Amino acid sequence: MAFRLGVDVGGTFTDILLINEETGETHRFKTSSTPEDQSIGVLHGIEQVCAAANIPLSYVREVLHGTTVATNAILEKKGARVGLVTTKGFRQVLQIARSFVPGGLAGWIIWPKPEPLADLEDTVEVIERVSTNGEVLTPLNEEDVRTQLRKLKKKGIEALSISLINSYAYGDHEARIAQIAAEELPGIPVSRSSVVLPELREYERTITTVANAYVQGQVSRYVGNLENKLGEAGIDAQLSILRSDGGLVSGKVAANNPVSLLLSGPAGGVTGAVWAAEQAGFSDLLTFDMGGTSTDVALVQNLTPRIGRETTVGDLTVRATSVDVRTVGAGGGSIAHVPPLTQALRVGPQSAGASPGPASYDRGGMEPTVTDANVVLGYLLPQLAGGEIGLDVEAAGTAVKTIAEAIGLDGIEGAAEGILHIVNENIYGALKLVSTQQGFDPRDFALVAFGGAGPLHANALGKLTGAWPVIIPPSPGVLCAYGDATTSLRDESARTLVQRFSELSDQLVYDILKELERTARESLLAAGLDENDLTVSYSADMRYHGQGFEIPITMDISTFLSGDGLNHLRTQFDTEHERLFAFLLDNEHEFVTARATVSGPRPEVASVTLEAGGTDPSPAKLSKHTLFVDGNYVPAVIYDRGLLKAGNVVNGPAVITEMDSTTLVLPGHAATVHPHGSLLIRPTEDSETTKD
Repeated sequence: MAFRLGVDVGGTFTDILLINEETGETHRFKTSSTPEDQSIGVLHGIEQVCAAANIPLSYVREVLHGTTVATNAILEKKGARVGLVTTKGFRQVLQIARSFVPGGLAGWIIWPKPEPLADLEDTVEVIERVSTNGEVLTPLNEEDVRTQLRKLKKKGIEALSISLINSYAYGDHEARIAQIAAEELPGIPVSRSSVVLPELREYERTITTVANAYVQGQVSRYVGNLENKLGEAGIDAQLSILRSDGGLVSGKVAANNPVSLLLSGPAGGVTGAVWAAEQAGFSDLLTFDMGGTSTDVALVQNLTPRIGRETTVGDLTVRATSVDVRTVGAGGGSIAHVPPLTQALRVGPQSAGASPGPASYDRGGMEPTVTDANVVLGYLLPQLAGGEIGLDVEAAGTAVKTIAEAIGLDGIEGAAEGILHIVNENIYGALKLVSTQQGFDPRDFALVAFGGAGPLHANALGKLTGAWPVIIPPSPGVLCAYGDATTSLRDESARTLVQRFSELSDQLVYDILKELERTARESLLAAGLDENDLTVSYSADMRYHGQGFEIPITMDISTFLSGDGLNHLRTQFDTEHERLFAFLLDNEHEFVTARATVSGPRPEVASVTLEAGGTDPSPAKLSKHTLFVDGNYVPAVIYDRGLLKAGNVVNGPAVITEMDSTTLVLPGHAATVHPHGSLLIRPTEDSETTKD
């Protein structure tokens, strides 16, 4: 027998999903993350889930992993000391950056500009110059290169990034500098902009290359450490890492290009949500992944996540293809506090994390969190993660009482409800960023809620957004790991052109796309995939001539064979531009960057099919319960999700429990059990209707 493992490491929990490739049977396990060394928690989870499935570790053939190692290195500022090599005259490219200050009017007065990942003292210039079309204007002075690299060696740099002006058009100078660096700086990893991001715009190309060098050491060590630990445990499995765009790459490729992993974790959740929504019969959805530290949201149309060309982590924005995920510091571990100056209740972005965790975890945490508020209101029961984590109800009440006293409330229940209202509004704000602010009405979408805390808040978010039904997938707490285990290998190749349509022909664009396709295929074929199993998609970054930004447009390569490709692309761009900005320009269209993305086959995983059981859920009833909702205690029922059958309708107020998550159904709403295992929550008057 062969098994596939999906692994997702979050700020609080590490989720493991084991899939039998022959039967589709799954086993899941959730354990606390180990921030000091994520591989410890990963290996513990793998050992436990294999024990639960009663199989030896040697049966595992693939480990598919979404990781936050690169993300944490950026957020915690624990990356390598990076040296930067630039063209003479461009030493301050990172300091000049872009003239953008976040916040409102006069935000620059209080905005502390973040320090560049490569210090100015660790940046050197070399004599060379290339034109925008790749013509060598000034040859590379190799003696000067050696002199500058020796300066960096004295500085004690730990990684080297090379970003020369216009190297996207001609990368030979960067390649030669890398060869010299291997002699002058042996053992120092090198990142070249002509490899990491061969695209227009020197600042974006440089900051992306520097970020790649900054996290490369940590990612390489982690991947190597995990591979060694898997081998020592008797797991002879191929390790693949999830990229920010939702595709997989081998561990070796991931270690060489870690900047593509910055949104690795959230991308797995979106992939899993698409799978769950498709099983339930929905193609347009908002995804809502609430964990212990943060909440990630995204928008999906026609089962295809929206893809962005930028990735933002903290203060850093790099040019890397990723699922368009927005993150807000609102999770189960988000800490509630009342600043003395304003006396107004705030929730997050500070988090109790996995250690010490919320007060109710009884691990030394004292501050009130969102989890503690859910415990006080009766939404969370005293056991989590199948009994691995017990909750201290009294400690939760004591912590929340500090908030009640700070804002002058007599009862802790009112303070707990206030905490939840605020965190729900914070999440609603993030959902508006991917929907209404992008021209989409959330009422036209279903809302897929997952993560350990997502199903607890899902019903309330459905009320705020008007997105129905709210879909709670099977195993929502480990859905990110499910996404990791059910996605495919993927690679991408890009080339910058910057040519107006009058300078192009259909045949020229076709030839460029086919060349990019061949390049992108190489790594997948090297990973052992069959040529006939690969699929290709193409896209272009376009703009009106004179504009300073581009819009990504999907291309149909067959239209370029028929001679109508540029006309078709022009129409697509105008349609998207008008949707986004409500106007068109008469300027000529300009083709900036072409991309080809090659994907391997998606693994076949058998879907859950539940036994039909009518509308009555009473066989799954565990006990009666009491919840505090809208200022009052109300009687409720606790159900075991594992005992629910297809067609069962759970009327709120109710709590539905399972190993990895807890679902809250509010009064006036009902959850219908879909034959493929999802819970579909709607307002009671709509609970019997089906949205196709």
